[in-house]
Amino acid sequence: MTDAEELRTRTRELLAAHPPASTDRLDFLRARFDAGLAWVHYPEGLGGLGAPRSLQAVVDAELEAAGAPDNDPRRIGIGLGMAAPTILQYGTEEQKLRFLRPLWTGEEVWCQLFSEPGAGSDLAALGTRAVREGEDWVVNGQKVWTSSAHVARWAILIARTDPEVAKHRGITYFVCDMTDPGVEVRPLRQITGEAEFNEVFLTDVRIPDARRLGAVGDGWKVAQTTLNNERVAIGGMRLPREGGMIGPISKTWRARPELRTHDLHQRLLKLWVESEVSRLTAERLRQQLVAGQPGPEGAGMKLAFARLNQEISGLEVELLGEEGLLYDDWTMRRPELVDFTGRDAGYRYLRSKGNSIEGGTSEVLLNIVAERVLGLPAEPRTDKDVAWKDLAR
Repeated sequence: MTDAEELRTRTRELLAAHPPASTDRLDFLRARFDAGLAWVHYPEGLGGLGAPRSLQAVVDAELEAAGAPDNDPRRIGIGLGMAAPTILQYGTEEQKLRFLRPLWTGEEVWCQLFSEPGAGSDLAALGTRAVREGEDWVVNGQKVWTSSAHVARWAILIARTDPEVAKHRGITYFVCDMTDPGVEVRPLRQITGEAEFNEVFLTDVRIPDARRLGAVGDGWKVAQTTLNNERVAIGGMRLPREGGMIGPISKTWRARPELRTHDLHQRLLKLWVESEVSRLTAERLRQQLVAGQPGPEGAGMKLAFARLNQEISGLEVELLGEEGLLYDDWTMRRPELVDFTGRDAGYRYLRSKGNSIEGGTSEVLLNIVAERVLGLPAEPRTDKDVAWKDLAR
């Protein structure tokens, strides 16, 4: 069993062999992965040592103290938080060896081809088709709200492979090459002025069967692993006290006493306490993950994340008064990541509107919490056992 002291020793050996000050950043990240110090709870040979997940903090602390580079996790969050755990659980050994290392080092960015214009909240109603032709699958369809598609090398994709069965049972999960000539990425300009999201058109895209994850028809089951991890990645991220959205407004409150009123003070105190409760709950959730895979509890964290971001950003704009109506830059850009704290209050207010849509709408997540966490009766579903081809659209 790997313990904390052994991990410290391994980390110091890595730093001695590859001094951060004189080692190329990518070379250091590759060496860290090969040493099993990327994600210590992963198996040996796949960036880990089979150690408890909780011991990752030991490695991270040593590396941070030494000034070692990280893998820029915000830029590759979809790969780290969604693709990697799915590949680890359902991928073949060849797939794990091919994809996990460049995914973790950031050499290959990933995106998620799940939502469609007619299948967003009801994801299982998706209509993108994958038809088997020999050793390949030919895929045609359209995906939407795809973050990072404009910079992604690979995508996790679910497509309908059997329209004759109920919608949840006729889906298969694939890894799609975003450089395929049949893949077209178009920007979706948002209320912020940027095009962080995209729509993706798939026209006769050929995916080898060797890039299928899980069995044919088991795509919904595989996708649940992705979605559960996504919600934890969004709502359960590790933050310091006053990290995230509550940080900028707290700083403004302390620095600008002339803006304060009794009412704003009471509202800020309430949101500060709720943010701290959410942060500590996320920490507890991460500790629970040491014992297994994420469950539906992540939906609750994602719900809290979206609500708090929207309420805090709204209060911040109100606190700033006329200044809150200003906006720094409407330039059409296609950013690689979302930077909530690096922009102004106007950006935070506008961008947070997407928090209750991305990663599962708040309405859908409320159903998940009600049915799978609280055990309440499920809503009636008339389409549960109807073949997908017979559904009204």
